[in-house]
Amino acid sequence: MTIDRASPAIDDIIARTDAIVTAPEAALACDAEALAEELLAAGEAVLESWLGAHGTVPTNGAVEGFRLLALHRQGARGDPSFNACRETCREIVYHRNLIRLETGAVERARRVRLAAMVVRHLALFVGGKLETAGLGEFCCYSRPIRQSEFSETRTV
Repeated sequence: MTIDRASPAIDDIIARTDAIVTAPEAALACDAEALAEELLAAGEAVLESWLGAHGTVPTNGAVEGFRLLALHRQGARGDPSFNACRETCREIVYHRNLIRLETGAVERARRVRLAAMVVRHLALFVGGKLETAGLGEFCCYSRPIRQSEFSETRTV
C-alpha cells in the first residue's frame, strides 16, 4: 500500500507509517530509497491537508530545495502555533537524506523506520490541530486528543 496523492487522508498516512514501522527489515532495506521519497511525499500530503482545510492553495515552491519546507512555511503564516512542527518537517528531510546516503542494510532499515515515526508524528500533530483549533504551541500537546481515542477503545 502506498499513499494516494489524489486523496491524502491523514488517517491513511498514519496507517501507512504504522505498516512501514512494522515491516520486515529486509523489505525496508531493499526499498529504502523509494520509501524515503514516499515518506517525504507523505509529509507534504499532511501539510497539503492543513493548507486545504484553511482554503489555501499549496505552493509548488521549495525552501532549501524541499517542497515540504515551503509548505510548512506557508502553513505557519498567520498561525504561529504551527511553527511547532517546523523541526519535525526538517527532521523528515534529514532522515530522507540519510537514507539515500546509507549503504548498510540494517542501518537503512532503521533509518526508514525512524523516518516513518517522524512522519507519523507530523500527521498526528496536524490531524490534532485540524480537530481542535486551539491545540497548543507544542506538537506534544496532540497527545491528549489521541489518548482519548485509545482510552475509548480500551473500555469496550
